[in-house]
Amino acid sequence: MRVEFLGTGGFYPNERRHTTCVMLPEVGIVLDAGTGFFRVIPRLETSELDIFLSHAHLDHVVGLPFLLTALLSGKPARATIRATPQTLSAVQEHVFAQPIFPILPPYGFEPLAEKVSIQGQGTLSHRALGHPGGSIGFRIDWPGRSLAFITDTTVDGSYTDFIRGVDLLIHECYFPDELSEVAEKTGHSSTTPVAELARKARVGRLCLIHLDPRRTDADPIGLGTARKIFPKTELAEDLMTVEF
Repeated sequence: MRVEFLGTGGFYPNERRHTTCVMLPEVGIVLDAGTGFFRVIPRLETSELDIFLSHAHLDHVVGLPFLLTALLSGKPARATIRATPQTLSAVQEHVFAQPIFPILPPYGFEPLAEKVSIQGQGTLSHRALGHPGGSIGFRIDWPGRSLAFITDTTVDGSYTDFIRGVDLLIHECYFPDELSEVAEKTGHSSTTPVAELARKARVGRLCLIHLDPRRTDADPIGLGTARKIFPKTELAEDLMTVEF
């Protein structure tokens, strides 16, 4: 299975990173629709698209209008936004409010079921996370492989069992350790707690996303610190591809 990172930053885009958008092109799944969402259509390998939203904060949904022309042209044939009722309501009432974006793209809007079948072979589940305004994390399991997508939240141990044993953990890491107090105040994560979580949950591989956009350098979170705790840690970059 292939994962493509179309946006790996948080809050606002910078010259290095668009805001959060992760795609599984082989099964037509996108996790969050940040500014990197404009990259979806050329990479889509299915005739249908399912967009799962972790929450309605603008950096995670601002890309949804970008598919208007493609959808009106019939590609993909179906595009469905799946999220909590609260998030769906916020998107419909605000992102697609007539004074802001007057033409509603032909999306379907579906409240998340407890379990969602992925092409009859995999299962997507979700759980609530701690974040101002709310957020949810996703886990997808197929026979022989699995991944979890966790953003935005502060690591607190409450979802360790939810992600336990996944082959690939995609987790936010907005701040380095020296800003851990700011991370907690804003509902985000810092380096050491994320790496310790990956180790405790016995995941196969950790990719860090939703990075502070004020930092455009190659190592904004202290990758060496993370790797001392969990050696199989990577810093996701826009347009990076991971096979798992």
